Amino acid sequence: MTARARAGVWLWLCALGAGGCGPSTPAPAPAASGASTGTAAAAAPWFEDIAAFAGLTFAHRSGHDGSTYRLPEIMGGGAALFDMDGDGDLDVLLVQSGTLGGDDRGPRHRLFRNDGRGHFTDATAGSGVEVAGYGMGVATGDYDNDGDVDVYLTNLGANVLLRNDGRGVFTNVTATAGVAGSGWSTSATFFDAEADGDLDLFVTRYLAWEPARERQCFSLTGRVDFCSPKNYDAPTSDLLFLNRGNGTFTDASATAGVATARGNGLGVIADDVNGDSRPDLFVANDGTPNHLWLNQGGARFTDTALARGVAIDQDGAPKAGMGVHAADVDDDGDNDLLVMNLDTESDSFFRNDGAFFVDATNTVGLRVASRRYTRFGMAMMDFDNDGRLDLYEANGRVGLQGETFATDPYAEPNLLFRGVAGATFEEVAPRGGTTAPLIATSRAAVFGDIDNDGGVDVLVVNRDAAPYLLRNVVAARGHWAQFAVKTAQGRDALGARLIVTAGGRSWRRDVRSGYSYLAANDPRVHVGLGAATAIDAVDVTWPGGTVERFGPFGVDAIVTIRQGGGTPRPAAAATALR
Repeated sequence: MTARARAGVWLWLCALGAGGCGPSTPAPAPAASGASTGTAAAAAPWFEDIAAFAGLTFAHRSGHDGSTYRLPEIMGGGAALFDMDGDGDLDVLLVQSGTLGGDDRGPRHRLFRNDGRGHFTDATAGSGVEVAGYGMGVATGDYDNDGDVDVYLTNLGANVLLRNDGRGVFTNVTATAGVAGSGWSTSATFFDAEADGDLDLFVTRYLAWEPARERQCFSLTGRVDFCSPKNYDAPTSDLLFLNRGNGTFTDASATAGVATARGNGLGVIADDVNGDSRPDLFVANDGTPNHLWLNQGGARFTDTALARGVAIDQDGAPKAGMGVHAADVDDDGDNDLLVMNLDTESDSFFRNDGAFFVDATNTVGLRVASRRYTRFGMAMMDFDNDGRLDLYEANGRVGLQGETFATDPYAEPNLLFRGVAGATFEEVAPRGGTTAPLIATSRAAVFGDIDNDGGVDVLVVNRDAAPYLLRNVVAARGHWAQFAVKTAQGRDALGARLIVTAGGRSWRRDVRSGYSYLAANDPRVHVGLGAATAIDAVDVTWPGGTVERFGPFGVDAIVTIRQGGGTPRPAAAATALR
């Protein structure tokens, strides 16, 4: 057994509660100045890959056989971290792609049940998740308000809605619900577009692709390779399904306005960008201008991306938008946007200045550090609980290059950035936050606390390979809190906005599961509190605009907040940070 494997076993035994596991990892040192030149290996790791020890026996299959290069085979796959059985622990759904065309009798999607300590058992048999289709991504949300988290799978072709019975057994209700859609769907998200208490569904679509459209393309090195979406010239529109409240949906793509614009959609996030308590939608497009659908009320949306500064970058060009997240990096009370892009293109960090966004990628330290890699799944989370948001990026190429990192020519190392003073980021050593770099063609990155210890963990799906399950091993983390925010009906209050005040500081955090790329994330709100030892108050702005105050609370705990259980507050009380 290698030293790294022994370390992994030791950490896993600690996670299971074995004795004699005192702190062994020193507090993370600041990123080494040579982090980008390979001198970072001596620094303390932030994560340990425990996927094999944790029982996640899965390998993604793209169907690529090395002889033909069909674009869908380079784009998957997805995953979800969600509580399928209501026991307070995050379970795992891994989305399988498979093969394009023909009779695919290989392994399908896999469902894993969490035992409460971060170990997983395959619960696929009899669960109903082994549905057919070339899988891409997943969205989670309780669309029928029965208290159980349901699952929506996006595919190349018809999508699938799986209704949860509360025990982790799912029924395919796609036909009844009317949400199959068509085409090539990628990321999706549940959100309450009308603030009527029922979750609606937005689905991004990538290309109007079919096998007959495939063509032969070549890499810059002269080898046969996957084509760019620009080679097809087939952008498409996205889908909006409005929930009728009776288990069925209406396709409102045309009437809502979202069918009026076309693009190559890969990432989506619902976020109230202008503070009017109506959820808006940002769509990251690959090689075409991004969309920012501003919610006008009455289930009508207008694309304001160009006017608000997020359609293109500061140089006036659209980038290859993929994964996306929105979070309040500078603690000014509104959420900033971060979009992942192709190698040679930097990340796009759009700072929210209220009426519009400013491309501040260079200012926050991401312009140079990110552009060597092709980034897909990502999120800004506080991994070390110091009160500042950090950044994890999952990388993997879509085209062949002269330089390779592994036998898989599309594989790349992932990146981890620490949030530092001044609302900026610096790369962490070692690269990717693990003792030895993990190198694969990574796609979805999914975020949540798998063992409820207050450290945000990361699940990474790798194309044609096993996933990573990155357990947070940052020692000397700061204090923390997690909030399970529920509506009066008992479902996750997707779209609710929290202002958490502790130790003389305040943080904005939002309840959401749909962000990153092809991913459904833990909807619980995680807040790193640094040295704060008590939470003074939590102001919650519910979908629709009503505000309640909860607290005070202790720290280092998971707290459930339910709508109607707090003290009513004027709306202005939660519009700005102290």
